[in-house]
Amino acid sequence: MSAARTERLVNLVICLLSTRQFLSAERIRSTVAGYDEAPTDEAFFRMFERDKSELRELGVPLETGRTSHFDAGDGYRIARRDYELPEISLEPDEAAALALASRLWDSPQLAGSARSAVLKLRAAGVEVDTSAAPGLQPRVRASDPAFDPLVVAVENARAVGFTHTAHPGAAPSRRSVEPWGVVSHRGRWYLVGHDRDRDAVRCFRVSRISDVRASGPAGTVVVPPETDLLALVSRSASSTTSGPVRARVLVAPGRAQGLRRRAQVVEELPDGTVVDLELATLDVGARWIAGHGPDVRVLSPDDLRERVLTTLRGSVS
Repeated sequence: MSAARTERLVNLVICLLSTRQFLSAERIRSTVAGYDEAPTDEAFFRMFERDKSELRELGVPLETGRTSHFDAGDGYRIARRDYELPEISLEPDEAAALALASRLWDSPQLAGSARSAVLKLRAAGVEVDTSAAPGLQPRVRASDPAFDPLVVAVENARAVGFTHTAHPGAAPSRRSVEPWGVVSHRGRWYLVGHDRDRDAVRCFRVSRISDVRASGPAGTVVVPPETDLLALVSRSASSTTSGPVRARVLVAPGRAQGLRRRAQVVEELPDGTVVDLELATLDVGARWIAGHGPDVRVLSPDDLRERVLTTLRGSVS
């Protein structure tokens, strides 16, 4: 819709809301800015009919009638009782939650909607404290370039392909995923879905995703019933960013003496020694083990082995 037409529709709504009488088409033509640009009567009536249809499609309750029996034709008005929203009543905790939600969105596409919602609540007489409730402070940012296309793909149930960097220093890889949702966890956004390449459920940090491209028709991605996206992200994030990780690795004969000193021997094999060791986190452990090159091979867990291989591929490229 052009800016001129949008302005004309707004002027028309204001005009019809400002009167209790039914206004004739001729009166509207002479009152509402924008209709004076119609060169002929026929052009005006075509323009006016399109505008009436547009308002009705938008849900504006446009009434048709006559103020008195002496009127030559039908007129138009918008009754305030039908147009205005009913009184909004919110409990203090509900108003605080809405205020927090308005502060949550930090992307340009969503920030405007959040501000508009708060303004409407205030206009309706609802006290909204945007300083948030005591002890609550959302710190989620949605400014990553991949955020918007991923959300659109989830809404349309379309598969996506994107470039993913597992961690700093790793070589980017192309992934094909059926997206189930975009979830925030501890100040970061994560994409949750079925990784087609690995035929498994995976979580990807949105800040490490780029070049998102939707593929396939809409409605093809089906989220398994009773899927808890937040629980999946929480488990994935905790395994990579917090807490110690127990690992079992195979160390080549006579190699990686520093690692051996921190490990517990499990078994001696012809091609090396199987040891157990505790790593501070998955990320730190993967970088440390990868630094030993071919002298150390991860036996378990699978996430650690995949992280080490990714790091090694990145160093080669």
